[in-house]
This record gives sequence, structure tokens and C-alpha cells, in this order.
Amino acid sequence: MKRAGNLYEAIADPENLRMAFIKAKRGKEFKADVVSYAKNLTKNLSLLRDAILSEDIALGKYHFFTIYEPKERLICAATFSDRVLHHAIINVCHPFFERFQIYDSYATRCGKGQYAALQRGKDFQKKYAWFCKLDVRKYFDSIDHAILPALLAKRFKDRRLLSLFDNIIKSYHTLPGKGLPIGNLTSQYFANFYLAHADHFIKETLKAPAYVRYMDDMVFWGHDITEVKSLRNELTLFLKNKLLLEVKPDCMNRSEKGLPFLGYVLFDRKVRLNKQSKNRFLTKMGQYQSWIEMGIWDQKDFACHVVPLIAFTRHADAHNLRLQHFKDKEAGSGAPTA
Repeated sequence: MKRAGNLYEAIADPENLRMAFIKAKRGKEFKADVVSYAKNLTKNLSLLRDAILSEDIALGKYHFFTIYEPKERLICAATFSDRVLHHAIINVCHPFFERFQIYDSYATRCGKGQYAALQRGKDFQKKYAWFCKLDVRKYFDSIDHAILPALLAKRFKDRRLLSLFDNIIKSYHTLPGKGLPIGNLTSQYFANFYLAHADHFIKETLKAPAYVRYMDDMVFWGHDITEVKSLRNELTLFLKNKLLLEVKPDCMNRSEKGLPFLGYVLFDRKVRLNKQSKNRFLTKMGQYQSWIEMGIWDQKDFACHVVPLIAFTRHADAHNLRLQHFKDKEAGSGAPTA
């Protein structure tokens, strides 16, 4: 694949920076740092442009906080100016990252996503007798600061852009020379790009007949256990030796036993919510119902949170779960129907 060049000036283009600002502020218009930045927008974008062109960008002033859904994770929020920079980079570089992705990679991609990955997994569950699911232990924390820039240099040839990539990567670490911050737009692209090399290996070198990846959740299928074990062993070695990643204990079984994937359990003819997703639905719905009854939320707040929660369950055979919950909450106010 021909390496992409002459992109750095496009990142610093005033119109690109303005578009990046619009994307970075989306959904955050009333936050103090966004309001402050917007008050002097022309000056702030000019300063960012000058910093980019002079290759003198201060990075790494992260604000850290922890989230607990769907699991405990440390989130690193960059300054708003840095978030504008990240959007400016991705505005220009997105097509070149996208071009390297295989069809069956589903995270951080337009027209893909969690539910598309789920549907693809359902299709493969019907066709193949065996599956194996792998995921990487502490994936973002494990990405190597030497390997990632070397891989990027095989796709991009602009020296200034590669230097900027390197500075972003090295602005954060969990251990010396390791880790990307969860929360950066660039981190999502870098992480997806890093494992795309495993995608090409399993599809093009190992010739896996069926494979789906959603970030670091990797699933492949085969007609017999020998085939699936061979794929598992080869892919695990590739991840360890080429990308310095450690996989968790694998989940391998007959397809008829059900594949745990993205909060669901996939069978050949049905999809169920896993236990954690069921508990999360019931807990959240109870919490949201209490908040609207107490007047903490209005109907708009309630709907914003409940609609996606119910939508998640509609991709599984969970009608009875929803029905039972709303029967139990009949006396509550404003709950949507199942």
C-alpha cells in the first residue's frame, strides 16, 4: 500500500481547524472550557495553527476520572485545545486509517459498530460448528510506544505528521513505553490500527474462514475444533511476538452452546442478554425510574437514558425481561412501553 504524504499542512488549514472545533464541542457546548475557548475562537484557532506549523505543541495535560459502566475504567480527558487538535488530525487522516481496516473490523468506523458486529456474529454462528473468542488483557494499557510508531511509519510518510503522532503517543503511559489514554479520539484510531495488523494476519496468512473484531474482542469460527485451535495458537503467538500483547484465557466451544459477545450470548437461532447485561438493565431502569419520580429528572432526561437502554435489549430475545420490569413499575410515572 502506498504511504500517505503531504497531510500536515492540511491539518493546520484554518477551515479544517474550525471544523475540528465544531466536532470537538458537540454535546459539550455549555461546559466551561468550551465556552472559554469559543469566546476567543479566532485567536485560539490561530494559536493552535501556529503551534502545529512550528511543531511546538504542548500535550499531556490530562484530567483523570473513573467510570464503572460497563466495567471500571480510568478515562483520560485531554484539554479542549488538544481535543480540537485530535479532531483536526482525524479529519485529514481518517481515510488512510480506514483504508487499512478489513471488512469485519467493527469498532470506531462509520457504518459499522456494535450492532453490525453482533449481526455478523449471528450469521457466522449459524454456519460454523465451533468458535473461539480472544480478548487482550488491558489492551489500551499494553500498546507499545515503539511498535505503534513503526507501524504508522509504514502507512504515513510525512515526517512532521509522524513526529506529531509520536508526541501524542508519548504524552501518556501506564508503564514506561506502554499505553494509550482511553478517551482520546486519536487513541481510538491508533488502537484500532494496531490490531488491524492481527486482522490481516488471521485473514490473509491464516485464511480464517470467518472472523469478527470489535476493538480487542476477536472471534473466529471453524467447522471443527482442530481448525479453531490452530487459529487460536497462531493468532495468540502473533499478538505476543509481533504486538507484545497478552490475551486472556480463551473462550472456545461449540456454536450451539452460545457465544458470549458484546453483552449478549449468541446462539444459532436466538440471542440472549448475558447475566451482566440483564442486571445492568434492571438496575439502571430502577435507578432512572426513581430519579424521575423524585423530580431529579424530567421526561426528556428520562427518555435520553432509557431509550438506548431499551434499544440494547431489543437486539436480544428479552421481551419478557422488559415486560416484567414495566409490570413491576406500573405505579411509576412516564415509563415507556416494552
